[in-house]
Parts: sequence; structure tokens; C-alpha cells
Amino acid sequence: MSDPRIFFAAEQTLLAWIRTGITVMGFGFVVARFGLFLNLLVAERVPLPTSSEPLTRFSNGIGIALLLFGAGIMIFAASQHQRFISPLPPADVPPLYRGGFPVLSAFILGGLGFLLAIYLAVT
Repeated sequence: MSDPRIFFAAEQTLLAWIRTGITVMGFGFVVARFGLFLNLLVAERVPLPTSSEPLTRFSNGIGIALLLFGAGIMIFAASQHQRFISPLPPADVPPLYRGGFPVLSAFILGGLGFLLAIYLAVT
């Protein structure tokens, strides 16, 4: 007996993990740039005789870790989705549905997240 709700639940779960990964990546970018923002605020008010680079380095490291975590979430969710969907009977999948787009989107966004993390680490 066929139950297409299983397929649609899997799709909904994948899209929820993609949203979560994008949110974590966005938060990581904000954290990575927050130390730079604090340095600019402090430099406007009081000229510091010492460098406040450790604060920037710490926030940058935490932000990069969050970016990598968000990208990993999306790539892992896409691969898990593929493993779950592949053994489903054809009767559970809509006839005109092309399932590669959500998985491809997750892989592309995860790859872009890794590239952004590399960019933040280099600059």
C-alpha cells in the first residue's frame, strides 16, 4: 500500500534543515563581523594604545565555526535525504516530480558556505 505522505514529509524535513543551515550560516557571518564592528566603535570613542585584535580573532573564529557548522548541516541533510528517498517505491513519488533540485540546492548552498568560511579565514 502506497503512502505519498512519507515522501512529502521527507521533502519538508530536508527544506527545514536547509533553512536551519542558512540561519546558522547567517548567524556565523554576523558573529564573524561583530568583532570588527566592536573595534570600530571602540576606536571612535577611545584611541587604544594596544591592539584589540584578539577580540576580532575570537569572534572571527567563532563565526567561521558557525559557518562551517551550517554548511555541514545542509550537506549532511541532503545526503541523508538522498539515502532515505532512494529505496521508496515509485508509487510514493509524484509522477512528474524531479527530486534533484532541493538536494542540489542544499549541496550548492553548503559549498557556498564553505567558500565564505574560507574567505573569512583569509581576510
